[in-house]
Amino acid sequence: MNVFSKAKGFLQKLHLPHWLTILLAIVLILRIPTFFEPFSYGDEMIYLTLGEGIRQGKVLYRDIHDNKPPLLYILAAVAGNVFWFKAILALWSLITIVLFWKLAKALFGKNKLIKVATIIFALLTTIPLLEGNIANAENFMIGTTILAFLVIFTKRLNPKNLMIAGGLFSLSTLFKVPAAFEVPVVITYWLIIGGFSKNNFKKVARQTLFLAIGFLIPIALTFVWYFLRGGFREYLIAGFLQNFGYLSTFRPDDVQKTFIARNLPLLTRGGIVVIIIGIVTFFKKKLSKQFILLTIWLILALFAVALSERPYPHYLIQCVPAISLLFAMLFCRKNREQTLVILPLSLFFFVPVYFKFWYYPTSTYYLKFAKFATGATSKEEYISTFGGHVQRSYDIADLINKTTKKKDKILVWGPDNSIVYALSRRLPPIRYVAQYHISDFSSNTEVLEKVKNSPPKLIILLPNSPGFREIAPFLRDNYILIETIDGAEVWSLINSKAKASLLL
Repeated sequence: MNVFSKAKGFLQKLHLPHWLTILLAIVLILRIPTFFEPFSYGDEMIYLTLGEGIRQGKVLYRDIHDNKPPLLYILAAVAGNVFWFKAILALWSLITIVLFWKLAKALFGKNKLIKVATIIFALLTTIPLLEGNIANAENFMIGTTILAFLVIFTKRLNPKNLMIAGGLFSLSTLFKVPAAFEVPVVITYWLIIGGFSKNNFKKVARQTLFLAIGFLIPIALTFVWYFLRGGFREYLIAGFLQNFGYLSTFRPDDVQKTFIARNLPLLTRGGIVVIIIGIVTFFKKKLSKQFILLTIWLILALFAVALSERPYPHYLIQCVPAISLLFAMLFCRKNREQTLVILPLSLFFFVPVYFKFWYYPTSTYYLKFAKFATGATSKEEYISTFGGHVQRSYDIADLINKTTKKKDKILVWGPDNSIVYALSRRLPPIRYVAQYHISDFSSNTEVLEKVKNSPPKLIILLPNSPGFREIAPFLRDNYILIETIDGAEVWSLINSKAKASLLL
């Protein structure tokens, strides 16, 4: 395929060592099952639906909603479907691994530690354990973050290079806001290594200024773009401000508490970060620069990971660069720091245990694909392994494509509704493409009002849908049930002539 021939040419120009070329080939093999995944993973379906909205000229956030900055949806728009989304991820992953290898070389010179770190990084960002197989923002943002670190640690820290690094951090943030916590890693490192003298403060302040300018420019340009498109307010709220509302949303009972009581866990974690940085600063003369950098990097990444206290494993991808290098130090260093790295590594393992992070079994993922690839299971059986609702979504989308035009609106009500939108490439008459968005930011009454003002061609009521009693009279008067698919009701809009004949 064209995308992989381009990747091959790119890698050849880099003069990669044989072991790294073999590792990249292994990563590509491990990613083969992702090219056969059905439309199933909820977040990917939302990204693809918003990507379709971009393709149809919708203004993100104003016309169609999700709560991440725009770069991920733009990539989804370029991809258009799951296969190409995974192909872009695979190419991005290969490039990111090469960038990580170059960063490891810049930090540690030539030794086997680099090889161990790169292998760990490649595997953790590829296998399903931390959702390396899913096109989530974390899998993309670490690429631009690593490139930013590479610029900082391999180039002269002149204004141009600092602004370039800041711009790369900004691109990471435009994938997902927690990536912004990588910027303080660099500033804190400069302060600790250079000392807290007046001269170093001036030097770091100057470097931070240019880094901040580079960081702000891409974000500012997106604000200008959405202002010109009439979506500034919605972009500001959904892309950035709603991320603050994301904090501690797994503790909804805390809403009635005071600010201090409600945010005490967050403040406690912030205090731990400050204490650890203080300890590292106090003992800096006894520690290597690499250990100081990686400890700061991991601590701030963990703080970002735990912001919302949500247990999604792909959040931990943000920690993988630092973790990979720390593990390599544990396996390869033959000095005191081989023991010391156990401390930050222990904290890394504590966080997912404390917050009860989920994980995805890797062997099961590859085993079910092997059965499908060898013909031991059929395509339908393979699809069903991703959830019993997936095949139903395919059947519903097939009916939608046969009975509607591409510009026709549909409303899918119920859990996993975004799969149907993504599969059919049809958009709803409302801003929201996920059921939880309606629960969080809208109401049944508001949805019904918009449906009445702009009746969709089809309304699909999925099984186990949250109650929507308000729509029953409207359905009865304006729609007709045309099919039931595995418990899902498909209602079609009655045109005026057909409605008149029915009344007769």
